[in-house]
Amino acid sequence: MSELDTVNLIDEIEDMGGSRERELESQLGVLLAHLLKWRHQPDQRGRSWRLTIAEQRRRIDRLLKRNPSLKPLLTEALEDAYGDAVLMAARETDLDESTFPTARPFALEHVLDANWLEE
Repeated sequence: MSELDTVNLIDEIEDMGGSRERELESQLGVLLAHLLKWRHQPDQRGRSWRLTIAEQRRRIDRLLKRNPSLKPLLTEALEDAYGDAVLMAARETDLDESTFPTARPFALEHVLDANWLEE
C-alpha cells in the first residue's frame, strides 16, 4: 500500500483552485468587454454581442455553481478583470482606452443578471 503524498496533493489542489480563479477572471473579462462595447457603441449592437453576453453569464453561473468557493472572490476577480476588459474593448472597437471609465461602471448584480442589458 503506498502512502499518500500530501505535499504534492495539496499543491495540486491549490493549482486547480488557481486555475478556476483564472477561468472566472477570464470569463468576466470577456463579459465586461462586451458590456463596454454595448454601452459605448450602441449603433453596433447586434445579435452576436447579445449572445456573447448571455453565453458568458451562463458560463460564469455554471462555474460558480460547480465551485462555490469562488463566490467570495467574485468582487476581486471582477475588479481585476475590468482592466483587461477595457483593453479588449479598445482593441475590438478601435476606441481609445481613455474612452472607457477607469472604474468599473457596472454593478456586480447587473453584470451577472441574465435579464439585465442597457438599452
